[in-house]
Amino acid sequence: MNDSLHLVCPHCHAVNRVPAARLPQGPNCGQCHQPLFTGHPLELNGANFGKHIARNDIPVVVDFWAPWCGPCKMMAPHYAQATSLLEPQVRFAKVNTEVEQGLGAQYSIRSIPTLALFKGGREVARQAGAMGAQDIVRWVRGVM
Repeated sequence: MNDSLHLVCPHCHAVNRVPAARLPQGPNCGQCHQPLFTGHPLELNGANFGKHIARNDIPVVVDFWAPWCGPCKMMAPHYAQATSLLEPQVRFAKVNTEVEQGLGAQYSIRSIPTLALFKGGREVARQAGAMGAQDIVRWVRGVM
């Protein structure tokens, strides 16, 4: 692991350089002074998706979902729980494919929910279907 990591603020989207040793201490954004980790998945959209995927030096897990999807609604609390278990080693985000149809099409999302793990700006793993919190944690750790 490098001495410092680039992390995109979930509030103002500024890129922060944070010493890796400070991750467990709950660092704040240098620009807006809000916490860099909230314990909740971050809602991404077409305007900020690329920056969060490309500029975070930690893996980013994205839940592609839609509000009308029953399995998506069932998985949501489990995804939130996995977020609280794996942050700050992993950033968790959500993309509403009903609103962000362009992102769903760009990443060829065929079924929802679909989890995609990105590292270094590239998708490295994908898992379709609803999962429980421990299954999400196990999957993320297995593909990191």
